[in-house]
Amino acid sequence: MHLALVVNPASGRHRAASIAERAAVRLRAAGHTAHLVEGADGASSHRLAAEAAATGADALVVVGGDGALHGVLDLVADGDVLFGLLPAGTGNDTARSLGIPAHDVDAAIDVLLAGHVRTVDLARTGDSHVATVIASGFDSKVNERANAMRWPRGNMRYNLAILAELRSFEPLPFTLTLDGTPIEREAMLVAVGNGPSFGGGLRICEGAVIDDGLLDVVVINPVSKATLLRVFPQLYRGTHVDLPEFERHLVTEVTLSSPGIVAYGDGERLGALPLTATVRPGALRVLAPPAPT
Repeated sequence: MHLALVVNPASGRHRAASIAERAAVRLRAAGHTAHLVEGADGASSHRLAAEAAATGADALVVVGGDGALHGVLDLVADGDVLFGLLPAGTGNDTARSLGIPAHDVDAAIDVLLAGHVRTVDLARTGDSHVATVIASGFDSKVNERANAMRWPRGNMRYNLAILAELRSFEPLPFTLTLDGTPIEREAMLVAVGNGPSFGGGLRICEGAVIDDGLLDVVVINPVSKATLLRVFPQLYRGTHVDLPEFERHLVTEVTLSSPGIVAYGDGERLGALPLTATVRPGALRVLAPPAPT
């Protein structure tokens, strides 16, 4: 098999390149052809990955996190080129959804070598595909604030943005169109899940299955700021689903609308609402462990 390893040089605190080299050595030893596609940034990596796909690669293997993956989904969705993933980011939520080891490089390489192909869904919004979660509301406002901050770096910047946003945050008016049926809500946030988690294991769409042909629309109805802070740790366990403010709908298409709110998908900025997301069943053929039975 001919595999192109697409490297996001900034992923994993610049560990992605060494992970890719390690994978290339093992893949070649097993008789595969493997070459590295490394750009100076995400945009150039996408261009080089497109060239690799056009020149006959059997699989594009992203060495990076969910953002790096997001940048090449349009190259592999609904196509003949297989997708592979070596987690090297901070979130790695797609890897979690697929059962690819996120903290064991050799185990993740073993998944590639095993060659098992799993077919999973994607969400599509305009020209973009999303593998994990589309988030809008409190979380997207936090992302906007964090992205505008120059200091500090990493998770601390996100945590500070949460505290700063919380001071002035009020529930937002949303209009949701769920498979053609409109509903209106005042909500803290609305998330659309192809998979269950985002943000490094926050299981906001607990119960979402990546290959069921459906999107999970989760609404967190108004709660006090104190409750929001108290509930936040529950997102890592998925136990927030027992709260009375939790609301879930299963759909094939949803339109989100809220004045002045943007949406993020796979941790990347998608743009201002309104936004329509449609499930694309079986759109991605990925080298991954078999689905749980």
